[in-house]
Amino acid sequence: MGGAVADGGADGVKAPDGGWGWAVLVGCFVITGFSYAFPKAVSVFFKELIREFEVGYSDTAWISSILLAMLYGTGPLCSVLVNRFGCRPVMMVGGVFASLGMILASFATSIIHIYLCTGVITGLGLALNFQPSLIMLNRYFSEKRPLANGLSAAGSPVALCCLSPLGQVLQYQYGWRGGFLILGGMLLNCCVCGALMRPLVAPKTPEATDPEQGEDREEEGGVEAKPKVRLLDFSVFRDRGFLIYTVAASIMVLGLFVPPVFVVSYAKELGNEDTKSALLLSILGFIDIFARPTCGVIAGLKWVRPRCVYLFSFALLFNGTTDLVGSQAKDYTSLVVFCIFFGVSYGMVGALQFEVLMAIVGTEKFSSAIGLVLLMEAIAVLVGPPSAGRLLDATKNYMYIFLLAGGEVVLSALVLAVCNLLFIGKKPSAAAADGPESGGANMEVIGKPPEVDDEEEKGDKEEQEKDIKKEEAKVSEKEEEKEGEKATEGLIVDSQEVERFLKEPQQNGGAATCPETCL
Repeated sequence: MGGAVADGGADGVKAPDGGWGWAVLVGCFVITGFSYAFPKAVSVFFKELIREFEVGYSDTAWISSILLAMLYGTGPLCSVLVNRFGCRPVMMVGGVFASLGMILASFATSIIHIYLCTGVITGLGLALNFQPSLIMLNRYFSEKRPLANGLSAAGSPVALCCLSPLGQVLQYQYGWRGGFLILGGMLLNCCVCGALMRPLVAPKTPEATDPEQGEDREEEGGVEAKPKVRLLDFSVFRDRGFLIYTVAASIMVLGLFVPPVFVVSYAKELGNEDTKSALLLSILGFIDIFARPTCGVIAGLKWVRPRCVYLFSFALLFNGTTDLVGSQAKDYTSLVVFCIFFGVSYGMVGALQFEVLMAIVGTEKFSSAIGLVLLMEAIAVLVGPPSAGRLLDATKNYMYIFLLAGGEVVLSALVLAVCNLLFIGKKPSAAAADGPESGGANMEVIGKPPEVDDEEEKGDKEEQEKDIKKEEAKVSEKEEEKEGEKATEGLIVDSQEVERFLKEPQQNGGAATCPETCL
């Protein structure tokens, strides 16, 4: 399709920071909501599935685990598909997969069918939507990108507040099969969101509009060859900023999602009612809705944006400290206070995590970088909550779970902040002078070492200079050939006129009877 070329990062394409970008933002908002909230919303049907297939709760919990594993673990596959076909077609195909999985699951006759349909197929479809939507958001926004990331990230708590009650209503009215069928129809909206991802088109240059120059370049055998697009760019691992971010994010995911999973059970353990305990998640989600856009606005400030990585470190430190303090909660009031502070810190982390990655690697390498980061996080997602559950089985005390989660998040904050201070050069003034339009280049303090021009970049520049010299040489040679052809034509015309003059003696006074003698 036509979008594939633009998705490859065409030169001269400037982020509009508005216009159709707001439609792209709406699509990202919906996709983010479905991707993060859907695995939790499906848990509403677990009791019916346990009764239907006569399995245990741990068996049904694998549905959400497989969904999350597909969402994170298929990151490199999504990167390859986006770099090959473009964001829009990948997202529309992903929407069909997400819907098809839920529709097929409504006809399931065993829990294995649910694993394959809801877990694998729907999870793959959501993954094919989530990652390309972030890539397109990065291409449409530059100066306003922190705000755009914050607004799109707010889709997760909004969708969770909507999908969970909706799932309960569907289960009560139509049963789990009817609920799966209706949710499958709702997921077709991912195709609509994918259609909104219109690729940016590079502006036409005068050379492209000149037909004569176009013919000359065709005759030269295509001097301006299109640069080769890597389907998965592993060169991001040469960037120390990216390596630091990947390690810190993997440690973060080990403990970040643990408190929301166990806070309701923690409240019940303290003797609170089920309805009162479930209200804690609603409080957390409500605070999260407003925390994400607010943090996006703060991250977009001129004096904050060049140091966005340290704001992200503060958000992680805030979140981990909240877990450590919340582990000492002894009554319902203290848990409410914990959920308020956790909602603020959780929203800050959600708004900043992809903004920082975009600033580190830039627009061109973001499609590959996010896929590799999500793959690393997938391993941590599969290890984190189960390890916390085993700790709970061993200790029978929720305090140790929150202490473990808080310690892991605090460790990730320290790794990110300390390693950036030690190994990454600090040039905030130079970065600010470059302006936000430079993509990720203006964030040297975040992800680029002082010696930005590594061997690969130097090699690319040398190759480009050689290509330019070759092109100039070919153009000059062709001009010389044209001048030579014109001179030859002039000689041929002059000789023909002389012969015609000598063959017509009656018009020349009859002075010459033999052309050879005359010559």
